[in-house]
Amino acid sequence: MIDWLKQYATSFDWSWQSLLLGAGLFVVTFAASIVAVSFVLIRLPPTYFQLAHARDFWADRHRAVRWSGMLVKNLFGLLLVLLGIVMSVPGVPGQGVLTILLGLMLMDFPGKRQLEYKLVSRPKVLQAINRLRARFDRPPMVLDEQG
Repeated sequence: MIDWLKQYATSFDWSWQSLLLGAGLFVVTFAASIVAVSFVLIRLPPTYFQLAHARDFWADRHRAVRWSGMLVKNLFGLLLVLLGIVMSVPGVPGQGVLTILLGLMLMDFPGKRQLEYKLVSRPKVLQAINRLRARFDRPPMVLDEQG
């Protein structure tokens, strides 16, 4: 295993161009992930994580449109969860936990609300979300007393 890793690492082209390209991609993906996650968290209603918040997606649309929209929404959510997991690895740019949260918010599965609440009710995550919302004159997220 170690030999394979050494061989893999030495097979890279470590020129200045490839290093600059890697650094550029790092900066672009970092900025894009922060902008996307921030945009969604700012636009959410403050009661989104409460149990009483309605969760119907396109309830007034035709069944085919609703199902295709749900399919696309869930696939995009899955992609965001996977990207968030990758961004959670040290040295990889981006807001990993917040991107995972955004992906989970898009997906539909049993136990979703409890998982969202567990992530958001972590003091550091909730403080980060509410600081971001305060910068844009949005009210803080309101959570239920119990998840």
